[in-house]
Amino acid sequence: MKKIISFYIALLVFEYGYSQNSSLHLSESNNLVFNITDLSVQQLFDTGNYYFEKNSNDTALVYYYLLINTISKSTDFEQQKRLIGTLSNTAAIYYYMCDYRSAYELLIKALCICEKTHYEPLTSLIYSNIGNIFFRFEKYDIAKLYYAKALNLCRNNTNKVVILNNMGASEVESNHLDSAFFWLNKSLEVSKQHNNVNLYSPLNSMASLYEKREIYDSALYYYRLSLSETRKNNSIEMEAQNLSDFGKLFYKLNRIDSALYYIDLSSDIAEKSKFIGILADNYLTLSKIEESKGQTKNAFIHYKKFVLLRDSVLNTDKFNEINQLQRLYEISITNQQIEELIIEQQNKERKILLQRIVWVSSSTILLLVSGLLLFVFLQKKRLNTAYKALFEKNIEIIKLQEKSPEKDLEKYKKSALSDIQQQELLNKILPFMEDSSIICDMEFSLDKLAELLQSNHTYVSQVINTALKKNFRSFLNSYRIREAQRLFSDFDISKYTIESIASQVGYKSATTFRDAFKEITGVSPNFYLKSVQEFKN
Repeated sequence: MKKIISFYIALLVFEYGYSQNSSLHLSESNNLVFNITDLSVQQLFDTGNYYFEKNSNDTALVYYYLLINTISKSTDFEQQKRLIGTLSNTAAIYYYMCDYRSAYELLIKALCICEKTHYEPLTSLIYSNIGNIFFRFEKYDIAKLYYAKALNLCRNNTNKVVILNNMGASEVESNHLDSAFFWLNKSLEVSKQHNNVNLYSPLNSMASLYEKREIYDSALYYYRLSLSETRKNNSIEMEAQNLSDFGKLFYKLNRIDSALYYIDLSSDIAEKSKFIGILADNYLTLSKIEESKGQTKNAFIHYKKFVLLRDSVLNTDKFNEINQLQRLYEISITNQQIEELIIEQQNKERKILLQRIVWVSSSTILLLVSGLLLFVFLQKKRLNTAYKALFEKNIEIIKLQEKSPEKDLEKYKKSALSDIQQQELLNKILPFMEDSSIICDMEFSLDKLAELLQSNHTYVSQVINTALKKNFRSFLNSYRIREAQRLFSDFDISKYTIESIASQVGYKSATTFRDAFKEITGVSPNFYLKSVQEFKN
């Protein structure tokens, strides 16, 4: 870990030329290494921010690079928030160093994480900083689009002042001066409503506006106000920019000594803090001043320095790289939108398919249930027809039984009784069975019948079995059920229940009665009773 940190420190010192002039010397790096290895991610983040706010950009970059490599693969939301802040601040450092390509790349990374995690607090600032990069390349229309996005999401008054000022500055450079005045005036209004908001940016832009309109007294007035604000708030870059603007304005007014004075002050700050863009502008102004004095050689020297710095900052290759990154970002956003639309369409198609399946299933189930109900209805209708036919048959049987009791009996098989004795015993049995008062007694049994006949249990059972092909239970049930049928036909059924009829014909259990009734007649007592009522009606 310590070797990696040492490598980062050495790399940064070498890359940005701080090996001789920076406060961060390699001889001091070991102490920094030991300090860093003891810090947590949050402490690294806080320490990097501390150096960033103190404009110690070289030291801040060490901490920020370590943070980016430490938490870039983390999926934790809090870690992702720190990564967004780190990328944004690192981009700001590169922007100050005029490495706009690196700044843009870092801002796009931060923006992608913001969009992925739906984290909005820094999204506005990132849009604004991307707009600043396009502003530097004089692509004011693109810059204004990003400023508009930033303003739409901005909830912080300090940031809102800056964004409104950037919109106004873009309009100034686009020569839309009325629109510029509107945005700058809004920026000043917001800044005045909040005492802790810095005024130097809108004041400087307002000065530029009046300079464009050639109202130089007002321009000088606003430049002075802006310079006072920058010094009050210790904004080194803005102070260098204000001094540079003063120099350019005094050159326009042909006040050469004042112009040189302010340009020299600006250049001293720009050289120390590596504000390359401001330094390039100053060399261009110095070249013009020397040319106005007839010092063409000095003018050429300054112009050559201007061209070298300008090309290092605003060369075509770098802008093409930024454009390429912008296109890749827009393509990724478009692809994401297309993917979301595809997913949405697929979900709609699944929903429609599911609805169709539900509709077809419901229709099928409805048809099956309807068919089943129709089948049950037809079956019930057929069954009722069959029951009615069976009922009518039972009525006929009852009438026949009333007219001619059983006389023609099959000859029984050989038994201990002679044929004459069996016939005599059967002739005695049948009259008893016709007597409802005897057979409908719940206590009536085979033994009771044998006792009444003054015969024995075996002979009576044998005669019933051989002559009638029935056991005693079936034989008794046939008489009791016939009696029940008579009661159903002769009495006011509405006064009776199935249970009462069952009791009257000798059954202790209504269930036994129902089973016997259906066994003999083929229909249930309820159906028979209903049929009798319909028959009577």
